[in-house]
Amino acid sequence: MIESLTPQTLELISRVDHTCLKPTARWDDIKKLAQEALTYHTASICIPPVYVEKARQTFGSELTICTVVGFPLGYQTSKTKAAEALELIRKGATELDMVIQSGWVQDGRFEDVLAELLLLREVCEDRVLKVIVETCYLDEAQKKQLCHLVAQSGADFIKTSTGFGPSGADLADIRLFRKLLPPQVRIKAAGGIHTRQQAEALVDAGADRIGASSVLASLLKG
Repeated sequence: MIESLTPQTLELISRVDHTCLKPTARWDDIKKLAQEALTYHTASICIPPVYVEKARQTFGSELTICTVVGFPLGYQTSKTKAAEALELIRKGATELDMVIQSGWVQDGRFEDVLAELLLLREVCEDRVLKVIVETCYLDEAQKKQLCHLVAQSGADFIKTSTGFGPSGADLADIRLFRKLLPPQVRIKAAGGIHTRQQAEALVDAGADRIGASSVLASLLKG
């Protein structure tokens, strides 16, 4: 089936973090996700931490495994997040999506936010670090400040959403992030993305990755 896909579709698929983070995720769900990712060459699979080690053992080094840290609310301590990241790296994670502490943002504790990001950047070393800022809770001034902090920390991506908040990826946010961020900081759009049209619009606005559980099925329809 992959032979029938257009170059444009394949390019879009290559940006997808093929995701299963539902609370009831089973190993059969993760296996299916991984098999689809390897068949269609998605950017990664994004899976619950509990399945990282088994996925690495089952599918080997060919599979790019993304997982989550401090998920979905972000209010674990920084040391807890760092320990979680270290364990997941040892188990085989190659990309880590970390949720910031939104309460610190609301309190204007941006020095603490930066300190946590710097700690996670150090812990992750050469692994890809994505920072989930949960845009649905932010005003524009906070979004601008977080762009600055993510860039300052050396993180690889800013990510819009966990998918567990009241809203997800928004075109205006992607455009704002791309305007404010340096070129080396990429953007992952996530939350509420289900169709090819949504994915294309977000990429056109500046997103480098698409985090979604169902968008691959839409792309395979052509």
